[in-house]
Amino acid sequence: MKILLVHNSYLEPGGEDVVFEQENRLLRWAGHEVIEYCRRNDEIAAYSAMERLDLLRRTVWATDSRSEFSRLLHSSHPDVVHVHNTFPLISPSIYSVCQEARVPVVQTLHNYRLLCPQASFFRNGKPCEECMQQGLWRGIQHACYRNSRLATAGTVLMLAVHRQKRTWDKMVDLYITLSDFARRKFIAAGFQADKIEVKPNFLSSDPGGRTAPGSYVVFVGRSSPEKGLPTLIKAWRWLDKGIPLRIVGDSPYQAEMQEQAAQLQSADIRFLGRQPHEQTITAIKQSRFLVFPSELYETFGLGIIEAFACGVPVIASNLGAMSELVEDGRTGLLFRPGDSTDLAEKIAWAWNHPEIMEKLGRNARLTYEQKYTAEKNYSELMKIYAKAGARRCATATTADYQVAENGISA
Repeated sequence: MKILLVHNSYLEPGGEDVVFEQENRLLRWAGHEVIEYCRRNDEIAAYSAMERLDLLRRTVWATDSRSEFSRLLHSSHPDVVHVHNTFPLISPSIYSVCQEARVPVVQTLHNYRLLCPQASFFRNGKPCEECMQQGLWRGIQHACYRNSRLATAGTVLMLAVHRQKRTWDKMVDLYITLSDFARRKFIAAGFQADKIEVKPNFLSSDPGGRTAPGSYVVFVGRSSPEKGLPTLIKAWRWLDKGIPLRIVGDSPYQAEMQEQAAQLQSADIRFLGRQPHEQTITAIKQSRFLVFPSELYETFGLGIIEAFACGVPVIASNLGAMSELVEDGRTGLLFRPGDSTDLAEKIAWAWNHPEIMEKLGRNARLTYEQKYTAEKNYSELMKIYAKAGARRCATATTADYQVAENGISA
């Protein structure tokens, strides 16, 4: 099979970029021919003032990207186009090229951008669905994207125009969400249920289960408020001394998070900073359990799956995809999102019941083997591609029939 992958990467590499690279390597490993059309947001740094102003327009319809993509599509003749992200430099303009060429399109919904200008349903420290329930203009009012009404207006314009054109309804054959939670959100917003398949993310290589119990609690991720790190640090106020916490990762909020930890005057909290992936996996294996306290509607949680693969149980917020990934009492524990006292109680109980947590860790490893391996993911991806191709064929056949019936030559 020949697959054309499309992705617009962000300035700061994130989970979407990791998944794009993982699926790219997986498809090549399986013997498929993979073509890429990629743009990077760091291109914007070289833009002139006029080009930066033009970003508002190109977010809606990027003529240069559409032309480049069209040439690539017609020269490569792919069997399927798989879109990961088009925002902002590629734009939804490429979908019409695929429709004209009758090439099936699959799109992975890594975030909530098609429903929320800020892409995460998160504002003022808590989940927010105003743009979905009351209209996109609410995002402009709150300056949700980059704290700028102008930047948010550009995103809202893109969404409004392509809703009016019915781009999302007519030009994408199948969508992939990473969890049932995300699927339900998109259906509630009006997306067709029969066009959304659930396929979770996966690990491209198996790190293997740990061989000995760990000696600390670990957090892995961005050191930022929406990821729940302030709640995690506050939990240490209520815990007895002697429970060590290791924080792996960094962000622009790192100094602020370190200051909050310093106010506790506790030697139990240590910031390890950003680590290479191999060392991050080692840090997870050497922990008793991982804490995933995100306060977002996460569409997935790669950190949770990495812990599972290592045989490490997880304490996570009972919110979004986290409440699906972590089975309370079987592969970890769930706590009330943003509640530092409830989190502290769960951590204390888990720390004082190592034998039970070891059992949960073994269950977590089994769950990884059953659901989140590369082999399992490849099988699911192939089914989705085949289904997208069948849908596009059916649509094309119906269109041809209607043209013939109306007496119009194709």
